Amino acid sequence: MIERAIGWPDYPMTIVTTAHGGEFSGCLVGFGTQCSIHPPRWLACISKRNHTYRVAALAQALVVHLLHADQHDLAALFGHETGDVTDKFARCSWREGPYGIPVLAGCNWVAGRIIERFDLGDHGGHLLELTDAGREHDDGPQLGFQEVHDIQAGHPP
Repeated sequence: MIERAIGWPDYPMTIVTTAHGGEFSGCLVGFGTQCSIHPPRWLACISKRNHTYRVAALAQALVVHLLHADQHDLAALFGHETGDVTDKFARCSWREGPYGIPVLAGCNWVAGRIIERFDLGDHGGHLLELTDAGREHDDGPQLGFQEVHDIQAGHPP
């Protein structure tokens, strides 16, 4: 019953990218939100099973890409493939952004320094102090949780 109730909301999907020690990583994230206006803060929650979680645990910052409904293919790349075996960045367009972290082409994004980490059960929370942003996509509907049910996770839940 709980799974049915919490699987119903259509919260926005994002892709989080990070870098540490010359290693890039990124994954599809369904749990994240702005959590303060002044000062600007974002909470990104990354599954502990993901390669990105292990890199983010050592990183100083993250870039959060806010996905639009027409970016399902990008969501599938970062949600289905695992950085443990696939170089996702070789399969998409990106440029180096703030903190040396990949910024995915065509995405609106925010970047921030990790100021605190939290144990949230099977996810780790990364509280970001937002320091930069970019707008590379026109307005339109966001890609929501209900639109990505067809993407099989790179790591089993």
